[in-house]
Amino acid sequence: MHMAGTRLRTFAEKPAPVQICWLAYPGTTGVDGIDYRVTDPYLDPPGAPLPYAEASLWLPHCFWCYDPGGVGPSVGELPALAQGHVTFGCFNNFMKLNREVFALWARVLVATRGSRLLLRAPEGWARDFASGVLEEHGVAREHVEFVGMQNRHDYLATHRKVDIALDSFPYNGHTTSLDAFWMGVPVVTLVGDTVAGRAGLCQAHNLGLPELVASTPDQFVDIATALAGDLPKLSALRQALRARLVGSPLMDAAGFTRDMEGLFREAWRRYCSGVT
Repeated sequence: MHMAGTRLRTFAEKPAPVQICWLAYPGTTGVDGIDYRVTDPYLDPPGAPLPYAEASLWLPHCFWCYDPGGVGPSVGELPALAQGHVTFGCFNNFMKLNREVFALWARVLVATRGSRLLLRAPEGWARDFASGVLEEHGVAREHVEFVGMQNRHDYLATHRKVDIALDSFPYNGHTTSLDAFWMGVPVVTLVGDTVAGRAGLCQAHNLGLPELVASTPDQFVDIATALAGDLPKLSALRQALRARLVGSPLMDAAGFTRDMEGLFREAWRRYCSGVT
């Protein structure tokens, strides 16, 4: 799509009679040559405005089909039980973070006595910026820890230090949130107004965990602090999340394939009948 190494100019030349975009960024390419984009009922609720260059095709359950790339590290015990404090975390791309995100996260940390934040961020200005904004909102610098880029095994293993993940907004975590769930870490998310900010809503509902979804900043703080204040519940959720993910539509590869094939057939029938 619009990332490095894009081939959108090729698609603009319309080399195929029907062209469909899926994955990567879930919004629009803005390219007239792309006929359809794939979505789901959570990213684009039926009846909601569709500000896209492409027509939309709805999968019945979810936009994602997750594969962790092997079992990887075990989930492990809830770190708060050994550490004596709750550790919040976020391993999303740092480009998704901003002052508003850090200000809201700070409210969560300040309300959760003794809590820490583990954040993935490059060395230098990014860490200075994050620490500075958090400090402005009452979070001591010594309560913030950073980690850089890691290989996949180490990246997944680092989740064993995190009790609760805090999602970014207005652009939610996508695959990173699924990685967190795989490692037993619940992700508290704030629903946005655009498709990129509704990933957390989709994933939580497909996991049967709508209680992780906030519609307002105040609700986000309430959900995160309530989780942090009930370690037995949080520990039980941690041990159940991986199996819950495996049993959900998010990891039903066969079902997802059938659903996607159905969209391909629908798009082809429309083309053959002259319907756009």
